[in-house]
Amino acid sequence: MNLTLGLQLLLMAGGAIAVAAVARRRGWPAPLLLVAAGLLVSPLVPAVPLDPDLVLFVFLPPLLYSAALDSSYLRLRDVKGSVALLSIGLVLFTTAVVGLVVHLLLPTLPLALAFALGAIIAPPDAVAAVAVGRRLGLPRKTLTILIGESLFNDATALTAYRVAIAAAIGGAVDLLDSVGQFLIAAVGGVAIGLALAFAFAWVFQHTRDSLVENTLMLLIPFAAFAAAESVHASGVIAVVIVGLYLGYRMHLRGFGTRLVSDAVWKVTDFFLETIVFALIGLQLVTVIEGIGGYSPWQVAGYAAAVLAVTIVSRFVWVFSVAPLIRVRAKTPSPTMPHLVILSWAGMRGVVSLAAAFAIPPEVPARDRAMLLFLTFTTVIGTLLIQGTTFPALIRRLRVSSEQEQYEDRLAEAAAQQAALEAGVAELERLVAEEGEPDEIRKQVIAQLREKSWRRSLSAWERLGGGTGHGGAETPSALYRRLRRDMLQAERVVFVRLRDERRLDDEVLREVMAQLDFEEAILER
Repeated sequence: MNLTLGLQLLLMAGGAIAVAAVARRRGWPAPLLLVAAGLLVSPLVPAVPLDPDLVLFVFLPPLLYSAALDSSYLRLRDVKGSVALLSIGLVLFTTAVVGLVVHLLLPTLPLALAFALGAIIAPPDAVAAVAVGRRLGLPRKTLTILIGESLFNDATALTAYRVAIAAAIGGAVDLLDSVGQFLIAAVGGVAIGLALAFAFAWVFQHTRDSLVENTLMLLIPFAAFAAAESVHASGVIAVVIVGLYLGYRMHLRGFGTRLVSDAVWKVTDFFLETIVFALIGLQLVTVIEGIGGYSPWQVAGYAAAVLAVTIVSRFVWVFSVAPLIRVRAKTPSPTMPHLVILSWAGMRGVVSLAAAFAIPPEVPARDRAMLLFLTFTTVIGTLLIQGTTFPALIRRLRVSSEQEQYEDRLAEAAAQQAALEAGVAELERLVAEEGEPDEIRKQVIAQLREKSWRRSLSAWERLGGGTGHGGAETPSALYRRLRRDMLQAERVVFVRLRDERRLDDEVLREVMAQLDFEEAILER
């Protein structure tokens, strides 16, 4: 990489982070603002190449792994039927429908390449949809289905894409052989993912070092992806399986590992997603330059048709398989608002663009340029049309998780009460074993009992939002507010003493960390 390109990428990253910061401050969906900003500045800046290997081997594994770590294996197991219908069935359905429509629109385009385009734009990227859904309070089951779909649909789409490209370059491909390739890739990905999950779980049991464990965690997604792809298995599935297993067992790790891990992956997600969505918008000039031999109205018509078919095909599939979702998940039939939201949450992302850029040079340049253009317009169209209207749709349909959130708080309060009672019982047992305590020990024991009492109150008080009868501030809320003010006053003193050279910077960082941890507990 030369210095000019490195500086260009650094400026692009800095600008993208600045845009994302504005979006977060304003409460706007950052992915959509990043794409729009990229589109606006694309004609004004040198082209920033989107390397498909960079996306598929550098960006995709950690993003998938982080999403899997943050997912619930138990909730995904509950909706596995719905996830399979979307991540496998819908992807193949979209591939077939889009491929046939594109072949009708462009008869000179080989059918295999038309199906390749269908596979490229078939998998949605749920990042934007999930971010909006969480902020607006979508029910947990709906979010779980969207997350599960996004975790596994790339594996189906990339396998279908490889089969279609192989057919376009080398001639006909046997359908039975293609199904066998998919099954081998899926089973191989699961096997490699489980093997690595067990191996890393064993390693973590013997390290007990938060810094070492989290450094290894950064390497795991790349190791899983590379190991699976090296034997022609699905790297996507391998990464997801490892992430789900280690996330499910996260409670067995030390508290230091969990605290650091959460911060590490939040920063990693923010950085990678920021770069990815900015790169999507910046491809405008590169994509348009490749189109030749068509009138502007022709290409606009093709793009609009492919976008419409992509959106409509998701509605057709979701509403067609709604009874199967009910039967397989053993839950009541999904309501119309939930089906509409699932259908509209089909925004495409950078994986589709990376697959389009990865089309081999053996494909005629004219056809390759058209596939890339149609992919780009579909990705941009779904992000800007569906992404910008998704919040309004959720509000309009009045789909919320208020009851679910109340039940969560109630269950948390009951669990906190049971756990605290167990803790107090253990304290009483230890006191009885150790005999009559002296004055200092009595004070410590009294403090522990008081802290348990405050915590038992706070869990129930959160059900009322920190207020009691008549809107009065509850004891726990009052304690947290006053203690936060005290902590801020303590910080001012520590900083002043550092500035007066009466306290070393290293000592300042240590005491600040202690105060920060206490404030984090208060916030919780």
